[in-house]
Parts: sequence; structure tokens; C-alpha cells
Amino acid sequence: MSKTVVIDPVTRIEGHAKISIFLDDAGEVEDARFHVVEYRGFEKFCEGRPMWEMSGITARICGICPVSHLLCAAKTGDKILAVQIPPAGEKLRRLMNLAQITQSHALSFFHLSSPDFLLGWDSDPAQRNVFGLIAADPDLARSGIRLRQFGQQVIELLGAKKIHPAWAVPGGVRHPLSEEGRQWIRDRLPESRDTLYVALNLFKRLLDNLETEVKTFGEFPSLFMGLVGKNGEWEHYGGHIRFTDSQGNIVADNLSEDNYQDFIGESVEKWSYLKFPYYKPMGYPDGIYRVGPLARLNICSHFGTPEADRELQEYRDRAGGVATSSFFYHYARLIEILGALERIERLVEDPDIISPRTRAEAGINNLEGIGVSEAPRGTLFHHYLVDENGLIQKVNLIIATGNNNLAMNKTVTQIAKHYIHGDQIAEGMLNRVEAGIRCYDPCLSCSTHAAGQMPLQIELVAADGKVIKEVRRG
Repeated sequence: MSKTVVIDPVTRIEGHAKISIFLDDAGEVEDARFHVVEYRGFEKFCEGRPMWEMSGITARICGICPVSHLLCAAKTGDKILAVQIPPAGEKLRRLMNLAQITQSHALSFFHLSSPDFLLGWDSDPAQRNVFGLIAADPDLARSGIRLRQFGQQVIELLGAKKIHPAWAVPGGVRHPLSEEGRQWIRDRLPESRDTLYVALNLFKRLLDNLETEVKTFGEFPSLFMGLVGKNGEWEHYGGHIRFTDSQGNIVADNLSEDNYQDFIGESVEKWSYLKFPYYKPMGYPDGIYRVGPLARLNICSHFGTPEADRELQEYRDRAGGVATSSFFYHYARLIEILGALERIERLVEDPDIISPRTRAEAGINNLEGIGVSEAPRGTLFHHYLVDENGLIQKVNLIIATGNNNLAMNKTVTQIAKHYIHGDQIAEGMLNRVEAGIRCYDPCLSCSTHAAGQMPLQIELVAADGKVIKEVRRG
């Protein structure tokens, strides 16, 4: 008799979701599904709003990565205004996005994922969280908090608020960085870099004992998508779109977001509110691709900053070339923080970031605009259609986490097949299934996190729908 194991909710991710694991008559895993059970409706309720409001509205999609939507919406607005923003405006947007990458990756590594590495997959779930990490290694936990604080403070210095700053607008940004803010960043960069190296060196040591996780946490061939610069370097704001495969071959290059519908299709499944994007030339679901830190390090030729380039080479040596294990997302995040800090250091010395010429003024010149940017979790698309007055007629959003949807489902299935056999399932095995999702650091809606004892519901359901076993905690 077939059975279903349900993990609901999945913990230590941003938003609410559940995992269903389907067992066959022999008690072996047959399939697994990652369900996103929230419905937000941003694409629909933005209709009728002025285009000028979209940066502020869409930033409310998330309390952890609002900057991603803020900037992508502003870039879409640039297209509708048909303006080229001043150099200061672009550099300041880049600075904020680098700060966003830093704070978000620090949250993911130190707060959400490191409890598994440092406290153990089978440790008490009531302690396997940031509070348990504080008790076990207060210096590391404190450093992680400070690193995230650095990124948040840079965002506040630019936009006057850590969360949902009303700063980036169509045409540029509202104001430059102050001289005092620039000095604060200079003063805090050395500490942030030191913290990053502590975490990076720690994780590299841990990797020697995590071979099973590397081989089973989403180790499969796929395409990878993201932005690269004009010379193939790592990019997070401009550049063009590139797809590569698991051997490092370039599948498609020099793609523009303006034509994204030519190469990205969007499918749906009845069991999840999250869309399933795919690479159109390969069809659904064969056109599976991954985005985010892992993909960005796979598609770029080099990082473009000296320290991150040295770490990137070691990363590729450890991965055997192209990193195809989703467990390497954690490693890639740390390298991206390092590169972000190096680029922040460059930008704070650029005179443009204190220039008052930060915004181009214009009216509605195009009735359609498509913007793209790299959020911490991957490539983000905003697509708006407006009327002559700039009122939104239609919105399409392809969220970074959505781009990873097929890969997340494949990862859950792979982990479950490796660790789960029969209907007696240890808590640590279920945590490993959840941890496969945490590799991607999915942002499902907003900053919803479980603290203390992790709430979890597990059900074994027979083929006739009868619940034969149920376990709850939290």
C-alpha cells in the first residue's frame, strides 16, 4: 500500500511551504514534491496602480530581500521612461545591491544553514537554530550578526531605511551617499572581511566531512542561468543573460531580458502556487535550470576582483570544474560575499557616489518595460505594460526562487530516495530533506522564520486517503 509523508511547514526558509514524500508499496520513495502553499497575488493587484509606485509596492513582496524588487522595478521604470540614468544613479544602485547580497547571504549561512553543519543534522531540533548556535559558538554567531548588520546598515545609509527604502525610482535614485556614510563603510569593511574569511575557511574544513551531502543534496546535471558582464565576468545588476550546461559549455549567450519570453517558458502545477519556469528550447520539464550563487559562479569566466577570483579557482577545483551539487550553494554564497565586499570597497572610493546628479527626469515614453537584476537567490524579471498615463495594465514577475522550482523538487526527491526507507523515519532524515531546500535559500514570500522548537507535521497517508500515522511537534 502506497503512503505519503508530509513535512508541513518546512522550517528555516523565508515563507511557508510543505514537502510531500510519496512511498511505494515496498516503502521506498517514489516521488517527492515541494509545495508552495501561499498565494500572494502581486501580479494581479498591481494592475491599475501608477507605474511610479511599483518600486515601493513590489518591494513589499519580501522583508528580507526588498532591495531586489526595488531595483528591478526601478530598472523596468527606466525602460518605460526611455532614459539612461546618470552614472551616479547606476553606481549607487549597484552599491545597494551588493549590500543586499551581503546581508542576505550572511543571514542564509549563519542563521539558517550553519546550525545543520555545526550542531549536526540529528541534533535536537529545539536547539538546531541560531539560538543553539549562539550557545555553541557565541563568537561565530556574533560575527555573523555583525556581518549581516553591515549590509543592512549600508542599505540604510543609502535609502534611510534598512527594510523597504523608498529610494530607487524610475530614472535613478533619490539622493547620493553622504560623506559620513562613505566613511562609516570604509571603517567597517575590514571587520566584515575578517568575518567572511572565518566562515569561508570553516566551511572549507567542514566540506571534507560532508561528502555524502555533496553527492546527494541536489547533485544532478542541469542548465545554469544568470547575468554576466561584457567580458564574461560575474555580474549582479547589468550585463546580459547567459545559459551554460553542466560541462561548462555556453548554451546561449548575449540574451536580452527584453526577449525573455523567447527563451523562458512558465508552466504551472495544480499542487503549488509557485510557477515552474523552464528553458523553452528544451521544453518542460527537460529545460530545468538553476539560478543564484551556484549558477552565477558557474556561468561567469571570472569574478573580477582578486580575492574572490582566488577563492573561485579553489571552489572550481573542489567541485571538479562545474559545481553541479546544490550543496555548493552555501560555498558559493560565501565567495559572493567576499566579492561583494571587494566591489563595495571600490565603489566607496568612486566620486560619483556622492554626486548630486542621481536621477533622470522624463514622462511615459514606452508602454512596456522589462527589467532584470540578480537578487541574492538568482535572476529576477519584472515585466510591466502601462497605458498612456503610466497606469499598470499587466504585470508578470519571474521570481528568483521560481527559476529554481524544478531544481528544488528534483533535489527533494534525490535526498528522500537516499535517506528514507520505510515508514519509520528519523527526525534527522527529515531535516536532511528540508536542508535540501535550504541550499537554495528560497524566498517564498517574506521574512517568516521558525525560532526555537521547529513546528513540523508529518503524515503517512494510505492510498485510500486514510491517515495511518501522524506526528506533530512545535
